[in-house]
Amino acid sequence: MSIAVSKELFAPVAPGVELCYQTFGAPEGDPLVLVMGLGGPMTWWDADFCTMLAEAGFFVVRYDNRDTGRSTRVKGRVSRSALVKSFLGRGGRVPYTLDDMAADAFGLMDHLGWDSAHIAGVSMGGMIVQTMAINQPTRIRSVTSIMSTLGKRTVGWQHPSLLPMLLANRGAGREAYVASSAKMWKVIGSPGFPQTDEQVRARAEETFDRGASASGVMRQMLAILNQPNRSHALSGLRMPAAVVHGSADKMVHVSGGRATARAIPGAELLVIDGMGHDMPVELFETFVDIIRRTADRSSQASEPGRSA
Repeated sequence: MSIAVSKELFAPVAPGVELCYQTFGAPEGDPLVLVMGLGGPMTWWDADFCTMLAEAGFFVVRYDNRDTGRSTRVKGRVSRSALVKSFLGRGGRVPYTLDDMAADAFGLMDHLGWDSAHIAGVSMGGMIVQTMAINQPTRIRSVTSIMSTLGKRTVGWQHPSLLPMLLANRGAGREAYVASSAKMWKVIGSPGFPQTDEQVRARAEETFDRGASASGVMRQMLAILNQPNRSHALSGLRMPAAVVHGSADKMVHVSGGRATARAIPGAELLVIDGMGHDMPVELFETFVDIIRRTADRSSQASEPGRSA
């Protein structure tokens, strides 16, 4: 079966914000929005994975978040001291919030003419899709949150060794970016599904060439560090939900996934042994299966966001 893939397109989603996006599959498929994590362009949703989702009956859209890839860069300088203060729970004003990023995704849905959709997000993207479900539940058919957490500071913590790497100055230029990025992925990747040095380097090169922004990553980090605790709000959700997490995740401890699944009534939890903070190709079928299974729990006869 041949899967239709659009060229990269652009959608105005908020004042001064335009998102770059791409679709996979047929418009009559079930609408599915894929939301990527911190500093990740839409190409981190592998094209083969998107094709598999389209073959499973979805009309898929992947996109670059604001401050990522080819989407709009937002103004606002973030100092490392501001990040440290936010990490310690003493944050102040931020250039934008996860609510703003959730609104971007709804703006993309509006642009596509989608009244409602299934949503899946990775890491920061998981935080965004949770926020979408809370803010506009009637527009959400199902939620899949992958290697993410719910904003509660006592769960989903990072391994202490990662903070210096996140705050370190990468240096200027392509090679410096690729070297530091490859080092990070070697630390946070899946020990049970290791990637070769060539694979890690190729992804870093593609990310830089697409448009890496160190200041954009800082602004996204500030939005993450200042997110609210969504535990209570998530308890009011009634759409089908699934939570996927790796047992070996150093970026977001598995406790974050477990807490998210406990907070959402009826959520399915899948913890994968040997999975870190990435999406290994060996697990593509597993991810597709749980996204499809969760979507299928959403009855067409029921209102999105309500009990099926």
